[in-house]
Amino acid sequence: MSESLRDQLLKSGLARKLKAEHAPKPAPAKKPRPSARQTEMDLARAYALRDSTERAERERMQRESEQRAREKRERKQKLVALLNGKSQNAPAAEIPRHFPHANKIRRIYVTEDQLRRLNGGELGVVQLAGRYLLVECEVAKAAREIDADALVLLCDPMQPSAEDDVPNDLIW
Repeated sequence: MSESLRDQLLKSGLARKLKAEHAPKPAPAKKPRPSARQTEMDLARAYALRDSTERAERERMQRESEQRAREKRERKQKLVALLNGKSQNAPAAEIPRHFPHANKIRRIYVTEDQLRRLNGGELGVVQLAGRYLLVECEVAKAAREIDADALVLLCDPMQPSAEDDVPNDLIW
């Protein structure tokens, strides 16, 4: 009768269950770790891919920049050809005609007849190479077709200036 508790548990079948419950569990399956060499190759491949992508982006930006510069040169050449010999700037002009351009008040000197024609819409002001040129209305419109930024001033006598209430013929 003096069976040990262990023996009694084994006979009843509980010992096996307890052994099974307390037995060490198998370790979960581990993912195979990449070797150091494989990791280096993956990093090298990632760096190479990033470098090639960055290089392609730089080259694309360079091509776009060159294209914009080429188009700007072509527009300037067309403007020079259009405006060659058509400027009506008078060397003896003494009346300043002020106008807004590039967030500043600019001026061009005109004669009395030119001032009347400029305010009447018969003449316009075009910018070329930092100078303001007084040209006929048709030439000014043609310059606007080539480069919208080239046309600086072209008055419309039928429509007063919406920018301010200052009349066009006011001399400052």
